Amino acid sequence: MKITKIDLLYSDPVEDNWRPSFCRIYTDNGIYGDGEVALSYGGAKEAAFAEMKELAHLLIGMNPLEHEIVWQKLYRNSFFGKNAGPVIFGAISAFDVALWDIKGKYYHAPLWELLGGKQRDHLKAYASQLQMGWGESRRPAATPQDYANNTKIALEKGFKTVKINFLTFDEQGKQIPWQRQTAFLSPNYLNLAEERIKAVRNVLEENGELILENHALTDKLSAVQYGKMFSKYNILYFEEPVKPDPDLLSYVHQETGLNIASGERMYSRWDFKRTFYQNSIQVAQPDICTAGGVTEVKKICDMADTNEIGVQIHVAGSNLATSVSLNLEAAIPNFVIHEYNINTEMSKMLSLTKYDYEPENGVFTVPDRPGIGNEISDYAFKHSRVVTIK
Repeated sequence: MKITKIDLLYSDPVEDNWRPSFCRIYTDNGIYGDGEVALSYGGAKEAAFAEMKELAHLLIGMNPLEHEIVWQKLYRNSFFGKNAGPVIFGAISAFDVALWDIKGKYYHAPLWELLGGKQRDHLKAYASQLQMGWGESRRPAATPQDYANNTKIALEKGFKTVKINFLTFDEQGKQIPWQRQTAFLSPNYLNLAEERIKAVRNVLEENGELILENHALTDKLSAVQYGKMFSKYNILYFEEPVKPDPDLLSYVHQETGLNIASGERMYSRWDFKRTFYQNSIQVAQPDICTAGGVTEVKKICDMADTNEIGVQIHVAGSNLATSVSLNLEAAIPNFVIHEYNINTEMSKMLSLTKYDYEPENGVFTVPDRPGIGNEISDYAFKHSRVVTIK
């Protein structure tokens, strides 16, 4: 079996100006596979699509079942691939996911079976980024009551765990500049964040779980100040308190005593290596669609397991990213929880894929369809810039 051509898709803007990029790899026996780059936001949308165009020709004529051979070719034949960031590894990720999709369809097996089987049939999920709104309320949360209301909506949908950045917006719902979140936080912002956390914790009560999100906007001084103050609110883990530097992450963990999560801005096993060896984090968060695809992220998960570090795959893309993440999470022993981002259920985002995987009472059922369990929709092809590489 050989790869004959590749369609690259750069979707029209969906809500909040997200623009996912996809690939579809075709073979000479009629099987095709789909993949996604998880850079539909954050200033790298055009670059992700452009990088796929740069690398796609390397795949033509190769055997799609030889994912390790293809991965090494992409990695070693891109000059900037060594120690690369999200753009190059994002393109490699999309192609790699598509190859695993082809392999699953070829063997009539879901991805989790190719990876050795299911460790579990169901995956607990959390409601992610409630500061952005939840359900029908898609506006920045400003008052403590806004945070409480969004939490109530998530609980009504069956979630038991929520993740919130309490320092994204000020009292008026305007974004707090990063300059106000470094060195030491002002009493005003600390008090504002605490009132919000209190409101959320009151809704969650004792059995609800809270993940504290920071998007690496605090530095080690403000992160420690923040973490120490709020450790009394029973935080499940503190996500990205600082940039993905193992020394800084270790410092925050040691000073606050909180479990630390990081990894969405690490892009290969080499990025994670020192973080694992230093036990800088307790939860690893690689993104399958930016950290090298299934081939690389499975290795990252295995490395984490040797250090007894849990894994929560970062998911912030379409339902294609959701389905491949659910498959891998089902197969690993060190799964912690699945991220369910509100942007996944935007109507236009849902229209980009053939199948819609949603949690029931905060729990996902592992997909059983062959391959990664999802496909790019006809709607996506009609509402995207499409480039074909032969």
